[in-house]
Amino acid sequence: MRKALRWLLALTVLMGTLSMAGPATAAGPEATDIKDRLLAIPGMSLIQEKPYPGYRYFVLNYTQPVDHRHPDRGTFQQRITVLHKDVSRPTVFYTGGYNVSTTPSRREPTQIVDGNQVSMEYRFFTPSRPDPADWTKLDIWQAASDQHRIFKALKKIYTRNWISTGGSKGGMTATYYERFYPRDMDGVVAYVAPNDVVNDEDAAYDRFFENVGTDECRDRLDAVQREALVRREPLEKKYQAVAAENGYTFDTVGGLDRAYEAVVLDYVWGFWQYSLLSDCGTIPSDAATATDDEIWDSVDTISGFSAYTDQGLAPYTPYYYQAGTQLGAPTIEFPYIEKKYIRYGYQPPRNFVPRSIPMRFQPHAMRDVDGWVRHHAHHMLFVYGQNDPWGAERFRVGRGSKDSYVLTAPGLNHGANVAGLVPDEKSLATARILDWAGLPAATVTAAKPLARYDAKLDVRDVEREPALRP
Repeated sequence: MRKALRWLLALTVLMGTLSMAGPATAAGPEATDIKDRLLAIPGMSLIQEKPYPGYRYFVLNYTQPVDHRHPDRGTFQQRITVLHKDVSRPTVFYTGGYNVSTTPSRREPTQIVDGNQVSMEYRFFTPSRPDPADWTKLDIWQAASDQHRIFKALKKIYTRNWISTGGSKGGMTATYYERFYPRDMDGVVAYVAPNDVVNDEDAAYDRFFENVGTDECRDRLDAVQREALVRREPLEKKYQAVAAENGYTFDTVGGLDRAYEAVVLDYVWGFWQYSLLSDCGTIPSDAATATDDEIWDSVDTISGFSAYTDQGLAPYTPYYYQAGTQLGAPTIEFPYIEKKYIRYGYQPPRNFVPRSIPMRFQPHAMRDVDGWVRHHAHHMLFVYGQNDPWGAERFRVGRGSKDSYVLTAPGLNHGANVAGLVPDEKSLATARILDWAGLPAATVTAAKPLARYDAKLDVRDVEREPALRP
């Protein structure tokens, strides 16, 4: 009996000690300002804090190894941003695959889960570029490892569920991250992510352009594109004048003539990537009788004559390097344009990267990711736009994948999102995102974003990069 009493007394004392120690331990971190907690992370430094109602927004630098396989061989500063709501909320990890915006914004999954958002600038996009730049360290595994280190550092603060997301090249990035670090995220929402498994086989794009939209719209676009090549001589004179006025040069692509054709050949693709069928009325109805200025203005508005200048290409060198080494790039045919008018065709990414940077294509990289997604995808959602050319070659889930979906928004372009899905699929996608975030959704049909729409935060425009880039 005495032993029993002594044991009970000891247990009571122990429970009392734990009850005192528990709250004190939990309250410690919460009692510290979130900025202090972020800056306490080794390698994290503050660039700027910007106010936004209901949030704290931080622009930060995080020290990353240039080579994650050999972290002792140099570091660089990678920009990230944190849109902080509350450590008790789930967190969305976003990247667009290019530069990071330093303006507060909230991606669609962040609005759905009413959570925090961490955004990452992709390595080698300035200023997140090592100096000197060893371009062999720009690959999908190194970039995924950047995300993995950021996640590990911030998970100690944001302990609830995490979902990664991104649009276009950002959707590709979220997918590659999941392939290499499948235990980090609780879910993935990849928007309009191209999947060029076999770089030399691009017939899917040709089939897409044969059927997208309406006959009338396709005919208008094809005619303007052809006419721009027929009128090459007078329009290139205008291009020369514009280049002289703006200080444009063409060393990387190999001359103004190559740049001109590249812009013109992007025209039809660029329209369907960023415009809707309802925008066809803005295209000249009779290209043959249109003035030179009307042809120029239409091509410039959609493709942008600055895109293949040295000044236009330089910010996107990391993308073209990756397209020419791992990601692949599309090539399409132009059956409605006589061969005599096309001198170069779709040029390879090698033509858009300075020759001082060596490039060698790795055909296994995309095959590996594609096979993994088909057979191992778990908690992954892919959203595509019906009229987006980049969706012609897309990710698919197959036997072995679990709780993963590929959905298509009717009539939408490269800006397709969950909100644009048909009602049943929109409810399903929203419910799965909430579930992956560890949040309750009463029923699938009742699933709705938890946060109210904010016109400033909730950007719904297409994630636009100059054509032809995802």
